[in-house]
Amino acid sequence: MSNIVWKPQDYHFKSSNIAKFISYINEKNFLEIDDYEKLHDWSINNPSIFWDNVSKFCDINFSNQPKNILERHKSFIGSKWFEGATLNFAENLLKYKDDTLAIEYFCEDKIKGRITYKELHEEVRVCYLHLKSLGVKKGDRLAGYLPNIPQTIIAMLATSAIGGVWSSCSPDFGIRGVLDRFEQINPKVLFVADGYFYKGKKIDLTSNILEIQSSLSSLKETICINIVNAKKNSQVSYWDDIPKNKGKINFEPVTFSHPLYIMYSSGTTGKPKSIVHSVGGTLIQHLKELVLHCDLKKEDKIFYFTTCGWMMWNWLVSSLSVGAKVVLYEGNPFYPNENSLLKLMDSIEVSIFGTSAKYISYIEQNNIFPNQFNFKKLRMILSTGSPLVNENYDFVYSDWKEDVQLCSISGGTDIISCFALGNPLKPIIKGRLQSIGLGMNVKSFDENGKSLIEKKGELVCVDPFPSMPIYFYKDTDNNKYKNAYFDRYPNIWKHGDYVSIYEDGSVEIFGRSDTTLNPGGVRIGTAEIYRVIDKFDDVDDSVVIGYKHDSDELIILFVKTSEKKLNQELIKDIKYRIKQSCSPRHMPFKIIPVKDIPYTINGKKVEIAVKNVIEGKNVTNIDALSNPESLNYFKEIDIINYE
Repeated sequence: MSNIVWKPQDYHFKSSNIAKFISYINEKNFLEIDDYEKLHDWSINNPSIFWDNVSKFCDINFSNQPKNILERHKSFIGSKWFEGATLNFAENLLKYKDDTLAIEYFCEDKIKGRITYKELHEEVRVCYLHLKSLGVKKGDRLAGYLPNIPQTIIAMLATSAIGGVWSSCSPDFGIRGVLDRFEQINPKVLFVADGYFYKGKKIDLTSNILEIQSSLSSLKETICINIVNAKKNSQVSYWDDIPKNKGKINFEPVTFSHPLYIMYSSGTTGKPKSIVHSVGGTLIQHLKELVLHCDLKKEDKIFYFTTCGWMMWNWLVSSLSVGAKVVLYEGNPFYPNENSLLKLMDSIEVSIFGTSAKYISYIEQNNIFPNQFNFKKLRMILSTGSPLVNENYDFVYSDWKEDVQLCSISGGTDIISCFALGNPLKPIIKGRLQSIGLGMNVKSFDENGKSLIEKKGELVCVDPFPSMPIYFYKDTDNNKYKNAYFDRYPNIWKHGDYVSIYEDGSVEIFGRSDTTLNPGGVRIGTAEIYRVIDKFDDVDDSVVIGYKHDSDELIILFVKTSEKKLNQELIKDIKYRIKQSCSPRHMPFKIIPVKDIPYTINGKKVEIAVKNVIEGKNVTNIDALSNPESLNYFKEIDIINYE
């Protein structure tokens, strides 16, 4: 198969949203842009004009127009966007109030339904008025411990209509994992579900809810949504009992930089970092990507397999601003049959199918062929979480759909969007992402901050962009923020990925350059796992790394034991407690005994050194280790075949 697996057609050059955008800016700004690379160059060299044009082309509704688009500050973090502008996120997502389909949803084969834009607006109105009656006001934090259901979207929109701040966790997170996040932000209201379905089984969350609720002293009310019809809980109020009071939504105008979402990402020490994203930055970046890069239109039906604890949920929900049809799926994609998700998405005729490289690899390895279905309207497959390998491209184009646009995308929770992704105007080269995102001045840097072409380096962004975090929650003087992204290159964002940027503008992502774990594209801090392991009396010490295998990253846990040997009983117990305390995604692929764990002279565990040894790379900080001989214990370990 040729390295070029997809090419744009006449439609893409003449009638796609991005083609219309080029005509729009050419006319308004007296330009002669005629391809993507020229458009990208113009977007990063003229950021104020570019982002102003995006806001107008994508029809963002401002209560007050901006007086200034970008005020550059000597500090990357200090730059100001759309000063003077006010808007409301929910108002922009609820601009359509007609009888067209807004949300189609499925909880495996147990629950399904459809909600129109008119019905969605009414549901948000009812929830909004109830929150107002509880005293919720602008700036208050509200949280969801919820599956991927319509009520999660409704609660978020009601929150943002008030000017509140939304944060959510998936219900497969354990109690400690939820509290590590929500205890940081002191939510006023907690939305929960009584349970969810997984592989056809009812998972009852009643006991989890009671413990979480009792640990959050800031709560004024907990609102429970019936999914599995668990036993009634007297400690909560119920969604179905919310009074349908009269009154309209008075969308609260807020500044462009007003907080909208609190997301969670993790380093290697301490609790997950609480990353705060803005109303305006999130909206304009998502619309840029959905409208221009994905060519999303009102007639499209867009699906992404995600939980509401992953940023792809936030990204997907922004499709409502376009008037598109959003598809939600909660549960196991391989239940009741391994082709169930494929069969379902074909039957409802999705046009954009969002998934992960892990899913594509799984169906390929298990001989599940999507082309047994028609996928008549499918025009784009989006994949994130980890880079697609060449075999993934071969499989999709031979066994799914030969004319589909397969777009690998890469970004993260940190920016609630993408640095590199697809676009309608360029061919797809096997193994590469089509392009760097518009308005994103992304480079590949060597260790000395020199820009590289067609060589692997650190992914950096050298100029500010609207969707960068406004701050980390309770981060005095932005110290955590600066340490997370600006510790390597002065005043330049370092994302923590290895990347190669080619002459033609295409991009290859090689995975994480730091020690944050990234299984299935969900970033996990090693500290979350250590907190569980430290409670085992039989484990003296441990170190955890991410190990790249095929198209995913596996979590490998090395443990040092003294008296009790690492047996199957202990391994099973460790995995169970990690799953219960954190989430299934935190569970190690392998748990391997070692005689010692390397530390620096200052007493810091050095995961990156272990990772380098396992991958056969040189360890550059030997002199900084107090026990460098410990690395020898990792040299001969065959991770995949270890028994």
